[in-house]
Amino acid sequence: MLSRPVGPPGPAQTRCAVLGFPIDHSLSPVLHRAAYAELGLTHWCYDRFAVDRGELAEFVESCGDKWRGFSMTMPLKDEALGLGEVSPEARLTGAANTLIFDGDRIVVHNTDIEGFWRPLVAHFGVTGPAEVPIESAVILGGGATARSAFVALATMGVSEVTVCARTRAKVEAWAPMFEETGLQPTITDFTDVPTSQLLIATATRGAADQVAARAAESQQIVFDAIYDPWPTELGRAAGEAGRVVFSGLDMLVGQAVAQVELMTGRTVAADVMMQAGRAALGVRGEGV
Repeated sequence: MLSRPVGPPGPAQTRCAVLGFPIDHSLSPVLHRAAYAELGLTHWCYDRFAVDRGELAEFVESCGDKWRGFSMTMPLKDEALGLGEVSPEARLTGAANTLIFDGDRIVVHNTDIEGFWRPLVAHFGVTGPAEVPIESAVILGGGATARSAFVALATMGVSEVTVCARTRAKVEAWAPMFEETGLQPTITDFTDVPTSQLLIATATRGAADQVAARAAESQQIVFDAIYDPWPTELGRAAGEAGRVVFSGLDMLVGQAVAQVELMTGRTVAADVMMQAGRAALGVRGEGV
């Protein structure tokens, strides 16, 4: 577990950033800077740094007292768990996407879970995830993002979940998560997509193309965690079928709202970051 020298941050010295590899594509600086502007946090800055697997601990240890926190993307979400105190959500999923310097402590969190349920809460106009009226859902994929999606579904009280994965053993290894959440999913082959109210695709770019037509027919809501390029084949098929569609930008904004709260102690409206993200991607319209 790492720590750092502590001192009061001075004006123009509060720093945050997104870390990962590759990182040039990340929209996080656009979103967080838009939040800082909206909140009047003129002395806060947000950057990006290329940090590959095995390099995270050294990078974090080098940070001085100007730093407040990091967003973390692949391939760092597992590695981050060994750097500080682990929040219940990060421990449950075995993945962390947020690191916060809290005095002489380091705490790692998982806000990807909120990234999935926040857009659905807003869509249904309810006050929290437990009120989202979804009873059945499908997850495509079996990686770290899929684990966060699964916990999001458990948080929403979804009672019937199917995980479609290429490697069944990867999902079976989630057994401690099943036990803690009390939610036991059905595990099927990646292409065996059942009918449900919600499908969350967490697979890599292009992987869901082969099930796009089936998913568009069998789901009421499609949530594809990819945001660039958009639309994906899955997003296009679902939109043409008249389904409710969410993209990875919805997820990215949802988790970034939670990160801003953790880093600054302030709350920003999701629309502020959504507009900035859409402008950066050059897209408009529902689901992007």
